[in-house]
Amino acid sequence: YLQSWSADPRSPLSWRFVKETAGAGTLGDIFTHALDIAQYLAGNVTDVVSMVKTYIKERPVQEGGVDLLGTVKLGDDAKKQVVDVDDEVSILCNFDSGAIGSVEATRMAWGRNNYLTVEVHGTKGSLTWNYERLNELEVCYGMEDNDGERGFRKIYTGPANPHGDVTWNIPGMNIGYGELKAIEAYEFAKAVVGGYQPTTNFTVGYQLDRVCEAVLESNEKKAWVQVK
Repeated sequence: YLQSWSADPRSPLSWRFVKETAGAGTLGDIFTHALDIAQYLAGNVTDVVSMVKTYIKERPVQEGGVDLLGTVKLGDDAKKQVVDVDDEVSILCNFDSGAIGSVEATRMAWGRNNYLTVEVHGTKGSLTWNYERLNELEVCYGMEDNDGERGFRKIYTGPANPHGDVTWNIPGMNIGYGELKAIEAYEFAKAVVGGYQPTTNFTVGYQLDRVCEAVLESNEKKAWVQVK
């Protein structure tokens, strides 16, 4: 998961850069989103080896106003405060399905705005997806295709997909961030009224926290660590 909004050292310090309020930096902010998708597709992570880095050691303090994710730039004369959370996280990992993988996240990748991507390679094919083009899934069907025609084909979201009957009239019409939040709220309310556990619940969040703890431990020990 690559973003760029904190790549400029003139971007002011906010709660996202303070361990006391954020708990972690990139690790807890956006790495968990990439990890969540990886575990949804490949199973739970069992062990990791990681690198966790902080590149900009201090940032200017914004006096008043709101956190605008790096769009405000402060001058050299602004008061500075130490950054005590991470800027980048990169891991290698094993999944309980037998798959191996890598997950990377940073908020300092110039040119990448909201580049949340996933690529999966299986025994019969591959798939790749990019949030910046969230209505498209690229799939390669491997040996089902002729050698001269093998490659990724694009599949558009549409009426055949979950909630497609009310959000997409035809494939390629597309939805965005706002519609996704409306769907999330609908599914949450439906689970409460219906008295059942949705696919994404607190157990999923707890598993993510367990992996994040292992990531920090691995970075400190410079060794592979099992998820406890």
